[in-house]
Amino acid sequence: MISITTGGKLGKLSKKYDVPCSLLPPPLIPPRLALGEMTASLVQILVNHHILGPEISEEILKIGASLKTEPRRSGAKVPENQGKKLAEKIFGKIPIIYASRRFREIGWIWKNSLNETAKVLAICNYFPELNHNETVGFWKINEMQIPNEKLYVIILRDPEDSHPRILKQMEIAKDLIEEEGIKVEFIDMKGKTMLEKIFSTVILGFWTAYWLALEYKVDPTPIKAIEELKRRLARA
Repeated sequence: MISITTGGKLGKLSKKYDVPCSLLPPPLIPPRLALGEMTASLVQILVNHHILGPEISEEILKIGASLKTEPRRSGAKVPENQGKKLAEKIFGKIPIIYASRRFREIGWIWKNSLNETAKVLAICNYFPELNHNETVGFWKINEMQIPNEKLYVIILRDPEDSHPRILKQMEIAKDLIEEEGIKVEFIDMKGKTMLEKIFSTVILGFWTAYWLALEYKVDPTPIKAIEELKRRLARA
């Protein structure tokens, strides 16, 4: 067992029970955005224990260097700012995030980021699971009096590394959902390696949530609802 922490209660417990601890610097950003720090720390632990080879550390460093240009690509005045454009499309709508089983965690990160950063309701599911349940729900949208223009489906996909049958399921699902008058958009994962694709897609989700928060004129940082929930639980 190894803990990764900035200190606090987990750090104290690690020291008390003599658990090896990787200590991170005090956070300058919300924990939900500390993907780089957490990943780098975890990878270094696995390399040090010979579970992963040193080449993985080199790849992480290369990805970090390439992603340093992301803030410049995501500025307010950048015409090709994909995150800002996507935020404008889903403003005033409920975003529904779909991915393959292989990348379903990325879909959950997108959903959670939209929840916490933009303070909006978001839905997430994955192929092929949603074929057996959620797809049916779109056929009752009008009877439920949910305006179809209030939903926006985003499908995260990797055309190069996904199973052909999953890609076909995505195409068919897109057609079926659009037949109900609901907008569906594919977001193709970009990068030379699998890790680069994962990181770039996750970061696009972060930026989309950030720009959506600004569209709603809300502060992207605080999570008051979660803090209130914790306070009430502490009193219970």
